[in-house]
Order: sequence, then structure tokens, then C-alpha cells
Amino acid sequence: MYKKLIVDSGKRMLNSGLTVETWGNISARDPGNSLIYLTPSGMAYDTICEDDIVTANIDGTIVDGKRRPTVEFELHLGIYRARPEINAVVHTHPLYSQIFGVLHESIPALIDEAAQVLGGEVRCARYALPGTRELAEACVEALGKSACACLLANHGAVSIGGDMNAAFRTAKVLEMTAQIYAQARAIGKPCLLEQSQIDYMYDFARHRYGQ
Repeated sequence: MYKKLIVDSGKRMLNSGLTVETWGNISARDPGNSLIYLTPSGMAYDTICEDDIVTANIDGTIVDGKRRPTVEFELHLGIYRARPEINAVVHTHPLYSQIFGVLHESIPALIDEAAQVLGGEVRCARYALPGTRELAEACVEALGKSACACLLANHGAVSIGGDMNAAFRTAKVLEMTAQIYAQARAIGKPCLLEQSQIDYMYDFARHRYGQ
């Protein structure tokens, strides 16, 4: 089940325009046993099959899989260790989010959708080389105890969630918000939402919206 989820999610990420070629990576945690399923390193998402998925324990021990895991193995493990409520991590390389990553700037929750899904500004993590423990630590620091996304300086974005759909929803809303923010700044000065308004909509989306 989880291996298929990772395979399908890789195609989903590629087809959604959230990355190009083999960049980015995906993982999911089974909350029943804390096993973590990850994409393999450097393989095209439209060719990956279930046999290519790597399975690991939370301590980093590989328990199944013949491939090398994503180079951001430590980043995924670090998030799961720091945030036990998280069961999916999607690391993307989307155009507009990366613009702000290059600027080392946060992205504010300036539209209703961002307030409801992101719950506040998305911070940019300090720069560290790809695949390093330093990058993993910078990402976990930028996410903090409650954020559901962060930017990686000069690199990409990370979105997390209680399940894969939640992580992808965050990734899509983050990229849409980044695009609106970039274009609004090109025209004039964006009018930002007040924190009280963001807090209200974030709570509303979680407790009063939907069936």
C-alpha cells in the first residue's frame, strides 16, 4: 500500500508541475509501525515501480529495498523525528517558491487559501548543501513545531502533512501563493492579511469547514 502510494505520488508531483526531471523527493510514514517509505535517488518518477521504493526505520536503518534512498534521506528522517504527527513529506522544486528561496525571503499568507492551509508565513531555511545533515537541521528549524511548509534557500520547498493529500495540498497552495506574491510585488505593494484574520481562517478551515 505505501510503496504504491510513493510511486503514484511521484507521478503526481511530476504531472503537477511541482518539479522537473528527477529533482525533489517524497516519503510517507506508516503510523502503525513508524516505517518510512522513500523515493530512490536520481530515478525518473515516471519509471519508478514499487520494487524501487526504499523502506527504513526512524533511526535510519534500511529494512527493505535494493535502491539507494533519496539523497535527502536525513531531511525526511529529521522531520518525522521532530514532528510525530506528520506522515508525509513532499520536497518540491517549484518555480515561484524557488524565486523566494533564492531571495532568502519568507512568503506571507496573503490570500485566504494560504491562511486556511498554510496558517502563516512560510519561512526560508538557512542555506546548506543538498543531502547534508546541515540541510536537514535547517529544514526542521524552519518548520518549527507547527508550520506545514518551508523554503530551502537556493534549493526548493518542503511541504508536510498528516497524510499525502494534505502534503500535496500544502505544496500546491504554497506555489500558488508564491506566484501571486511575486506578481503582486511586480505591480505594487501587496496588502497583507492581519495575523488575527489568518488565525481565524486557519482555525475555521480545520474545525468548521466541510462536511
